[in-house]
Amino acid sequence: MKEYTFPTEEKEVVKRRYTYADVIRWDDEVRRELINGFVYTLPTPWTKHAVIKTNLGVQIHQFIERRKIKCKIFFAPFDIRLSPTGETADDKIDNVVEPDVCVIFDPSKLDERGCLGAPDLIVEILLSCNNTAKRILNEKFHLYEATGVREYWVIYPEKEMLKVFILQDNGKYDNGTVYVKKGKAPVHIFEGLSIDLKKLFAE
Repeated sequence: MKEYTFPTEEKEVVKRRYTYADVIRWDDEVRRELINGFVYTLPTPWTKHAVIKTNLGVQIHQFIERRKIKCKIFFAPFDIRLSPTGETADDKIDNVVEPDVCVIFDPSKLDERGCLGAPDLIVEILLSCNNTAKRILNEKFHLYEATGVREYWVIYPEKEMLKVFILQDNGKYDNGTVYVKKGKAPVHIFEGLSIDLKKLFAE
């Protein structure tokens, strides 16, 4: 991701912080996220990225349907507004993310503009491991931890592996567990669901 710039604005103005109230006024089709008030555009996903998202979604959706679990699964683009301090006003929220996949149990968090509050599961599929991706990943890790996302997955398509972080009772994520292509990764928010990684990374 790259920091969003506005061609008609001066450089010092571009670097100012924004809120969700600003975002909803921008009349364009650009996909962007707010991280601590700073704007980042989202790159176009690669084919492998899209395939992995579909493969994961199928496995989770089939499990939900089979068990008749009352929750919702969403795929990007889908806005999630987050505030570590519990703010709900548009002009106070300066974190708006579009994770690739998320699962939400509490229907009261959903409205016509997306989700207000932490999903139970967030999955991010990295496009690359460049410095910008690593920096954003680090910031998102702390954001998701601070706002109470119970389970956080990071998928590395090039390495065909994923890392899973589980929120502990102290409000901090554990050190993360790595899973590789031929194994299975349990989804901790669901009892009895494990993702087959061979199917996840299947072309």
